[in-house]
Amino acid sequence: MRCSRLLVLSLLCLSLQAGYCFSDPPADNPKPKTEKAKKKSKSEVDQAQYYKKWLDQDVVYIISDEEKSVYKSLKNDEERDSFIEQFWSRRNPDPRSSDNSFKEEHYARIAYANDHFTSGIPGWRTDRGRIYIMYGKPDELESHPTGGMYDRPTNEGGGQTSTYPFEKWWYRHIDGVGDDIEIEFVDQSGSGEYKMAMTPDEKDALMNVPNAGLTLAEEMGLASKTDRAYFNPAGMSDPNNPENMGMMSKDQPFNRMERFFAVQRPPEIKFKDLKSVVTTHVSFNSLQYDIRTDYIRLSTDKVLVPVTIELSNKDLEFKKELDVNRASVNVYGSVTNLTGRTMYEWEDVISVEFSDVYFQQGKDKRSEYQKIVGLPPGQPYKLDLVLKDANSKSVGSLSMRLNAPKYEDGTLQSSSIILANSVSAAPISSDQLQQYVIGDMKIVPNVTADYVPGQNLISYIQIYGMLIDQTSQKPSLDATFTIKNGDKVVAEAKSTPANSEQFFYGQRVVVLGKIPLISVPPGKYKLEIKVQDNIANRTVSTTTDFRVKEPVQEVSAVAP
Repeated sequence: MRCSRLLVLSLLCLSLQAGYCFSDPPADNPKPKTEKAKKKSKSEVDQAQYYKKWLDQDVVYIISDEEKSVYKSLKNDEERDSFIEQFWSRRNPDPRSSDNSFKEEHYARIAYANDHFTSGIPGWRTDRGRIYIMYGKPDELESHPTGGMYDRPTNEGGGQTSTYPFEKWWYRHIDGVGDDIEIEFVDQSGSGEYKMAMTPDEKDALMNVPNAGLTLAEEMGLASKTDRAYFNPAGMSDPNNPENMGMMSKDQPFNRMERFFAVQRPPEIKFKDLKSVVTTHVSFNSLQYDIRTDYIRLSTDKVLVPVTIELSNKDLEFKKELDVNRASVNVYGSVTNLTGRTMYEWEDVISVEFSDVYFQQGKDKRSEYQKIVGLPPGQPYKLDLVLKDANSKSVGSLSMRLNAPKYEDGTLQSSSIILANSVSAAPISSDQLQQYVIGDMKIVPNVTADYVPGQNLISYIQIYGMLIDQTSQKPSLDATFTIKNGDKVVAEAKSTPANSEQFFYGQRVVVLGKIPLISVPPGKYKLEIKVQDNIANRTVSTTTDFRVKEPVQEVSAVAP
């Protein structure tokens, strides 16, 4: 990813007092507005409405209280535009992409809510619309659009009753809320507007009808309706309350209440810290670099995340010491989880040096640095990275999301595809977290994924969850390497000893590929590696992007 030239824009110059003062013309000498003035006035009104709508409608469910307070304090449209740009940038799951999938998905959800949940009020304003906009489509949905007879599950008390129209939405996981989240919506008015319910009893149309719609405990005379959570929440913590039979921990009234409010809180900001944006007036990312991250399974509870950085030596300031020209870049990195807990933190120094003889040639090259981070799988994280040229004091910083995948036993899965500049045997003395070392190989990635016609596309991928032949005690995998330009297949090759190698390590297979780009013209492409497990008759497919362009600078790996 090319770091933005600006760390932050001149976002909040709050000391500026750029206001406008309007006064009425004298009543006895009114001055008619010109057409130009009328158009300007209308434009200002439209612009003001746009900014108000953005705050009160577009992002009303996802903006934090702190962000809202800052936004309201802004003095002019330039500051508001900068704020909005940074607002979406902080939430972009892939800062390397010019497209912001979070923003696109957000507005698509608003459109869906307006199309499907409108009921006298716009769909985005309804409870269902709010939850859909914040969390997307539920993993499971149970709909009872006409209500009617309903057999309660055991955790709701059992027995039979009649209900209002209702829906149950179930999410496997919601960040910041938890796992196994069930949300119920009830239409008590029959108008089509479903309200989010705090307890299952809210959908019971016979709640206030004596001796009707009883639970099992009430049918057996062990309890009355007044013992239900709807009327007596405190009674639900009483283990002797018969209404608690079959109730799970997550159904306890106070747990439901906690979830009821938790799902309505704006999602946590997982990227750039708002305060740093607010308090920084003008700060430039004057040290530019590219970055890529990959994901390699280490064990069931650990994923290796190589973070690889590439700098242009031309951007560094070299100082001469005797006959050696040396540049130093200080590196600080931290990885935090969604609660802000620091999972990994490091400091390092990148040293680049050339003798006088090779100095000019070296300045035209690029240098790489890598840090391999070990993280628990199946969770999103935030990576904060700051690089500072020790000589020029130029600084480059970024925040980006890391999504450590969860690798399930018995499922055919793969690591990310690493496009490599070089693959060699790792030094015997190397450890697991030494830069570029993965297992017994040293893989130096092509961070920018740029190639020239005729160059070899070298790919590295690991395969997990394959079956083993009981006779040979080895797996049987076939790989297909496909290069695509959009939907068009540009080149395709099956794995052979000439273009591919496989290395079996017990719980994983490393597949190396070499695809010559002889007939591939300049352009943007996608490499798809499809691996088939011939024993289990299963396949897994993984893709990565690359670009073919005119000749680029050579890349050299450097040690910190």
